[in-house]
Amino acid sequence: MKLPFNFKIFVLLALTTLSFSSCRKVTNKENTQTSVKDNQKTQVPKKELSVAFKDYWYAGTAEISSYKLEQARYGEIREGSAVLIYVTEPFLADKQVKADQSNASNIPVLKLNTTKNFLTGIYPYSIMTSSFFPVHDNSHALKISNSVQEWCGHVYAQLNNRENFEVVSHSYFESEADQEFKLTKDLLEDELWNKIRIDPGNLPTGSIQIIPSMEYTRLHHKEFKAYEATASLTNNGALTNYTISYPALERTLSINFSAKFPYTIENWSERAPSGFGDGAKLLTTRASKIKTINTPYWQENHNSDLLLRDSLGLR
Repeated sequence: MKLPFNFKIFVLLALTTLSFSSCRKVTNKENTQTSVKDNQKTQVPKKELSVAFKDYWYAGTAEISSYKLEQARYGEIREGSAVLIYVTEPFLADKQVKADQSNASNIPVLKLNTTKNFLTGIYPYSIMTSSFFPVHDNSHALKISNSVQEWCGHVYAQLNNRENFEVVSHSYFESEADQEFKLTKDLLEDELWNKIRIDPGNLPTGSIQIIPSMEYTRLHHKEFKAYEATASLTNNGALTNYTISYPALERTLSINFSAKFPYTIENWSERAPSGFGDGAKLLTTRASKIKTINTPYWQENHNSDLLLRDSLGLR
């Protein structure tokens, strides 16, 4: 049967379109593969973990260090306590939480929970910051969270490391209230405390862009973004000092840690304006170590374990 001329043209056009579409699909696939390969080339390689690191951080315990705290708040120095709790954990990249089950896709992290407790007159302050940092030191922190509780109310913020830094913040202050925003991946002050414990030789120095700690920006009502800063690393015999200065914030953070592994945090200080308006003055917050213990604290939740707090000098 002889087909009409118009129908032949229709079939020819359809086949041409199909062929073009198929070529487009292959091209897109090839481009995607090339893009993935390019991304893989730019990834920072994992650093080998030393035997000493594995023996110390994978012994089934956490490292807990207590500190005497002299905290600047509202233009005065307050006495209190601080605790740094370091522990390794498996981390889920997609959900960005601690993994419940062992899996090859889990990311091993060194988690730091920092707590501070002090009084401002009649009412107490309780502050906690958590940072989750890859033990292979080949990425930014995967997650940072911070909460502050006092009698006026409580506030909470969380940063998730995805394509960008995704930040969610909640506050009882009208001017801050509920916020969601993204930041480019600049250095995080909150991740530096983890980097010190893994490889202090890899700490950034010189003129750099740093996002200050969530605790600082929250307490001082500063915008959570990157600021120009200068960082230096100095060896002082048994101790190494890491100092960050933020000119625009009139703030300097100085951390002293042991020069040898496991690079324990011995003390730190933070000088910055305290108070608001004309009453603000430059004051220095200080924390000096009381004691460090290594223990599986999550199992020690009985009344008979209260003596461990006494050993840390915590009330």
